[in-house]
Amino acid sequence: MGTEEGLFEPDAKLSGLPELRDLDELVRFVREHSDILLRYSKGPKADAEHGPSRDYEAGVELPGLSATWVEPESWWPRAVEDWVARRVCKYAELGEAEGRYPWLLTGEVAGYGPDHEPLLVRVRPLAKISAEALEQAKDHYVRTFDVGKDST
Repeated sequence: MGTEEGLFEPDAKLSGLPELRDLDELVRFVREHSDILLRYSKGPKADAEHGPSRDYEAGVELPGLSATWVEPESWWPRAVEDWVARRVCKYAELGEAEGRYPWLLTGEVAGYGPDHEPLLVRVRPLAKISAEALEQAKDHYVRTFDVGKDST
């Protein structure tokens, strides 16, 4: 399922995405756009070639690309920067595999995956998040949150 089958918009830009160079630029981008999601992968071109996400545990092809919302929820009382840094960091381990990086996208939600993540079709890639922006997000997350603390 590549561009021709509806995974990506027919005119979607699959390479040469603009790069968000730092956390401020990333936050500004999220503020200026709507329905923005975050994905860690080898990029839009590789995703178009390899097709939709898979549930490897169950051996099932999912009906779209897995992603996570990067826009703050309306109830979020803190700074947009806090939400964005946290979301980027919560999934950063997915980017540790060779060749994978974070990028922003939008699209239609076709369903939800086994971890309740949105599964997107008609994807439109928007921007790549630079390594510097990712490092700044990690620093902000560690400074701003009680990382690892839960409700127990």
